[in-house]
Amino acid sequence: MAVSPYPRPRPGNLREIAEKIENASGLRVQIVGGKLVMSPSPRGKHAGVVVRLRRQLEAVLPEGLGAYEMSSIALPEEPDDYVTPDLIVLPIEWEEDDDWLAAPEDAVLAMEVISQSEKSREIRDKADWYAVARVSVLLVVDPRKGTWALHTRPDNGAYQDVLPGKFGESVPLPAPLGFEVATDRFPLYGDSPRAGRRTGA
Repeated sequence: MAVSPYPRPRPGNLREIAEKIENASGLRVQIVGGKLVMSPSPRGKHAGVVVRLRRQLEAVLPEGLGAYEMSSIALPEEPDDYVTPDLIVLPIEWEEDDDWLAAPEDAVLAMEVISQSEKSREIRDKADWYAVARVSVLLVVDPRKGTWALHTRPDNGAYQDVLPGKFGESVPLPAPLGFEVATDRFPLYGDSPRAGRRTGA
């Protein structure tokens, strides 16, 4: 029987396991609701959505705010339960912080790009996590279907308002952002133009 190189999951050591898996595999590992959630390395189009949104945000963000990738936030008083949004807007003081977990109440906007392999339940669980953490605004972008959903007003562990939209329709971000971001150039998942070259077609 093969022996796992990681310690057995138990209360209090999930973060240790997550860090070891990340270091060994390169996967992004999060702890959502006390469960390890592993994500594959983002595809080019996944990264393309993030970059296009970040460029728009950086051009118009109010003074004192910045857009960051690979920054994690934890549940209040639960540092072993954390997620790493694809993009998050935080006060620029974050750039001088020695901690690796930002406070969820500091998050002005969190953005998640759905991967091709994610299941509907996983997407709902993630949105509920952000609501429990009281992240004020969550933008979920789904390049599988060419849709987005803007979640606002977290209360009682759920977002009270969810505004759906399609690629090509602008996302109206609420205050303190108070501007719209375009989605018409967000890429859809599908056949890569390089796929034919790789297979020799």
